[in-house]
Amino acid sequence: MRRAVLTTLLVTAALVMPTHAAAEPPEFAQNSGNAAPEASLLSDTVLDPSALYFVSYDGIVNNNSFQQDAIRTYAGYQYAAWYTDSRNAVVGRKPLHGNGGWQTVTLPHELSVDDSHNVISLGISPADGRLHVAMDTHNSRIHYVRSVAGLASRPAAHPWTSAMFGEVQRTLGDEQLGAMTYPRFLVTPQGKLQFSYRTGGSGDGVNELAEYADGSWDKLGGWSSATGAWTAPNGEVSTTRNMYLHGLTYDDTGRLHANFTWREGNRSVLCDPGGLANHDTGYVYSDDQGRTWHNGAGETVGVTGRDPVGVNSPGIVADPLGPNHGLMNQESQAVDSTNTPHAVISYVPGRFTQCVTDYSQQRSEHARTFHLVRGDDGDWTKREVPVPPHSTQRTQLVFDQHDNAYLIMPKGKIVAASAASDWTDWTVVFNRPDMNAFGEVNVDTSRLAADGVLSVLYQESSTGTTPSPIHVANLRLG
Repeated sequence: MRRAVLTTLLVTAALVMPTHAAAEPPEFAQNSGNAAPEASLLSDTVLDPSALYFVSYDGIVNNNSFQQDAIRTYAGYQYAAWYTDSRNAVVGRKPLHGNGGWQTVTLPHELSVDDSHNVISLGISPADGRLHVAMDTHNSRIHYVRSVAGLASRPAAHPWTSAMFGEVQRTLGDEQLGAMTYPRFLVTPQGKLQFSYRTGGSGDGVNELAEYADGSWDKLGGWSSATGAWTAPNGEVSTTRNMYLHGLTYDDTGRLHANFTWREGNRSVLCDPGGLANHDTGYVYSDDQGRTWHNGAGETVGVTGRDPVGVNSPGIVADPLGPNHGLMNQESQAVDSTNTPHAVISYVPGRFTQCVTDYSQQRSEHARTFHLVRGDDGDWTKREVPVPPHSTQRTQLVFDQHDNAYLIMPKGKIVAASAASDWTDWTVVFNRPDMNAFGEVNVDTSRLAADGVLSVLYQESSTGTTPSPIHVANLRLG
């Protein structure tokens, strides 16, 4: 395997450009009691005034909901990643408290193609304190780099310089993953770093897992199946598909939750070729860190690397929906403090049409967002959110310390509902059109869990390929 060798790393001192007022306070007091959901802006800082900009697949490469994570917090520092106008991958860091500003390191890798799938994802391995970076892949071999040990666990003891990073590799350590898409890092409650990715392509792909231990990666294998016959409402049969994840989320007990939708390889399952061949919202969980998968009733429906979860696995449908409603893939999921899984999905309801013929137009006009929550009996309750997204783009879901739910919609609008109402009293709690945010945003769930502050990474809308500023906005929730 040929590897790209690092020659130099360009280190830049980032200029911090605060906008929208409000200096961030040094500490964030946690409220007590059953507080109503709120969102108040603390600060908005420009990370890069000239971030790379182009639109493909209705998205931009610096902000896609399936990035896990483009922004995250660990050991008192926050990290963010993006492509700047030179097409180089940039990683920045900043201490959460004190007067330290953002520092950036520009990695010696340029984005290979104008494709919004080719995002940057960050991971941190708690056992050795390394920062891991996966980037620039869509049905292609990965570009991967990791830092020296201790960079993330003891950040103040390490300068933010080129010497802190190793060479860019086309493998995950020594693991050959082949052509892959959607790199995600996640950390188990036991402190193991894992890596999720898809092999194969849209309509014919497999979700796989790898795990990092003792400085090396081990491939666990595929856990979703691309094969099996599925019959659509119009009688057409599809024999290939891929499972699109709304996320992979560990709860406090160590259970790994996965909501998903299927995309069929045979587009004849659609009533019209202008639609989107996604159907059903599914749910499975694992109690052994992704080795064995169960349906909501606790029955084993898959074993990673040997017997994957398939479209005909029993009891895995959380919300049935046919393929003719423009159902979005890879939206969002989260667990609340009681370890209850929730998901957010969006599609064009049947009251508007039973046959989506123009995916982009009809989703922009008629798509609605829905909140799903799993009950103690294993059944899912679905409620429509009475604030239309008016976008083809995806929504993110987070919870504050009181289990109030927040939907970060396209362009940064935030809609929230209280746990006290069983998440029925949805209302807009934040809306700043002057942010000029393009579509999807990324959220720092690790910081929200640590201090109740929601950090949102967003990029301003632009035209053509004109670069635009990328920001971090900080909001206090709860």
